[in-house]
Amino acid sequence: MAGGGTAARGLARAAQGARGAGWGRPLGPEETLGLLEASVVHREGALLALSKPPSLPVLGRPGELSLVALLPVLRRRLGLPAELHVVKAPARECSGLVLLSGCHRATERLQQFFTDAHRRGQYPATYHAVTVGVPAEAEGEIRTGLCWQRQGDTTAVVPVLAPGRRSLARKEVKSTLTRYRVLGAAGGCALLQLQPRTAFPEQLPVHLTLLLCPALGDHEHSSRVGRVLGVPFLLPPEAAPTRTQVLDEELLCRLGLSPQQLRRLPLHLHLQQLALPQGPLCAPLPPFFLHTLQRLGLPGLREP
Repeated sequence: MAGGGTAARGLARAAQGARGAGWGRPLGPEETLGLLEASVVHREGALLALSKPPSLPVLGRPGELSLVALLPVLRRRLGLPAELHVVKAPARECSGLVLLSGCHRATERLQQFFTDAHRRGQYPATYHAVTVGVPAEAEGEIRTGLCWQRQGDTTAVVPVLAPGRRSLARKEVKSTLTRYRVLGAAGGCALLQLQPRTAFPEQLPVHLTLLLCPALGDHEHSSRVGRVLGVPFLLPPEAAPTRTQVLDEELLCRLGLSPQQLRRLPLHLHLQQLALPQGPLCAPLPPFFLHTLQRLGLPGLREP
């Protein structure tokens, strides 16, 4: 076929592309500390804000490298007098803004500020995502119930499209809402702005599957979106076991990836901005995210 030679040449350059994006292997404690130290975006009084890399958990399991485990050393390197604790941070697989505080009173005030903002119907957190697929509408809201469901030996977050009052009252299901806007689209992929009104584990990746546009690098939920003759459809979670995200050969070539590298492709979901009482805090997009935007021909973001 005419495209076969082009595809082969694209895949042959995949390793070089992944190295240029700044990902491909796990980082050790010293490398992670250096990355966190260099990623400080705000420092004022008791507050410190930095941008964490994807796949770094905030708490982590026993013996696992985590943000909290690194905070004492990071505090000493930055010359901060007080112990740091986490006010706000994205989930393990996400990159983006981490808000830290060295003052318990400041932490409590900020946490109350975020709680009150959600109650007032405001959206204090803004994420950006690259998706495989383009939403049918340029902007809108994703509303659904979410709950934990046991699947074999594990549990998974699944949507409940019409939750009953009893399940909501018993808090077995939580009503969730995310506002989205398409910032750009090219070649079947899109750059989205996401603003969650509610907070539930894995809310944003699951919501994106309901748009039939899973996040690039989502190896947890993307299997729930199937395709027949190029048309996406939603699979029930129990019929879609977790697996490495499947991308067609054309998209792999555009990304400069081999199928073997795909399993290490990070989740393209970045906490870019937090609205605080004193004004917004922003974390620039990480190199791998910018590299993807360039490869796909999607627009970059202007710093506010």
